[in-house]
Amino acid sequence: MRETFLPFALPDLDHTEFDQIKESLESGWITTGPKTRQFEVEFATMVGAKHAVAVNSCTAAMHLALEAIGLQRGDEVITTPYTFAATAEVIRYFDARPVFVDVDPFTLNMDISQIEAQITSQTKAIMPVDIAGLPVDYDPLLDLAQTHHLTVIEDAAHAFPTRYKGKMIGSISDMTCFSFYATKTITTGEGGMICTDNDEWANRCRIMALHGISKDAWKRYTAEGSWYYEIVAPGYKYNLTDIAAGMGLAQLKKARQMHARRVAIAQRYNNAFQHYPELQLPAPACKSSCIPSDCGCQHAWHLYLIRLNFDRLNIDRAGFVDALKQRNIGTSVHFIPLHIHPYYRERYHFQPEDFPVAYQEYQRVISLPIYSKMSDSDVDDVIEAVVTIIETHRS
Repeated sequence: MRETFLPFALPDLDHTEFDQIKESLESGWITTGPKTRQFEVEFATMVGAKHAVAVNSCTAAMHLALEAIGLQRGDEVITTPYTFAATAEVIRYFDARPVFVDVDPFTLNMDISQIEAQITSQTKAIMPVDIAGLPVDYDPLLDLAQTHHLTVIEDAAHAFPTRYKGKMIGSISDMTCFSFYATKTITTGEGGMICTDNDEWANRCRIMALHGISKDAWKRYTAEGSWYYEIVAPGYKYNLTDIAAGMGLAQLKKARQMHARRVAIAQRYNNAFQHYPELQLPAPACKSSCIPSDCGCQHAWHLYLIRLNFDRLNIDRAGFVDALKQRNIGTSVHFIPLHIHPYYRERYHFQPEDFPVAYQEYQRVISLPIYSKMSDSDVDDVIEAVVTIIETHRS
């Protein structure tokens, strides 16, 4: 058993992030400026989007995306209950209604077959979530959205660098919102990005991210700027700083390398756990609709989710998590479904069984450590701990 605690997640930082931050500090430009613009350009190029708008969180990105399409009070947005708070709370910012559909029991992504039954005259958008970095099956989802004239705003907080049938997430949906939070596959500490090919939406997001000012506000303090500006709408304070963007630029240069390490860790976990019927392993990136199977789909492996098969174990999820903690292995649970949280339960009178798959799968899921800073011995320790607990608690 390992002697020191292995955290569930850690950012992968080295001198390159410090160099970028030092450069910003020495330049005197520490808020939104040239590094932020460079980060936007490089990120858009990497994911294949026409526009990328940097903001201070994925929550801000989703809020601005919904504002750009003109979401209004009483409108509806279809999404999943199996997600973090931000996905639905941004809908509530407009006094609009989040309409949940249950998840697929294999992938834990939205069950596309259940969406059409929830579409009404008030529906304005669909917000899928690429859970753990596993892409949603976008072909049928986009066909459905096009048929009903709905916008697809993707919560891709987990999904960099994810591919769907050869296309990078960020170049598929109408708007795609990324997270660069400390635990994500690349980080700026706090941060996010909106990607779109729509000129009007990109411009609206950029204006609303900084107080609704019509001009590039950051240019006001450069030689090419002007003191004059106009407020065209009551905007928000969602801009990303150059200090954070500098971190993002350093992380982008290492993104492929860091992803390769995550893939290697996930493969080691798969190889180690595949012979244990006590566990259900994560779904692969390729969809059942992919022909051939090697179709260019790619999992980001932001999270590695195992599910416990309780009919083969004499320990519950809390006991399993505690046993891992006692072996100095950090874990988490993704996610507590939104419909069982007090706010949504009380406002919309939800019962746990209203979305039975999300509720059932939540009760048996555990997220294991997976991040590029993990050493081979760290991975060995996680595998040894999981296997030991399984072999101790077989029913």
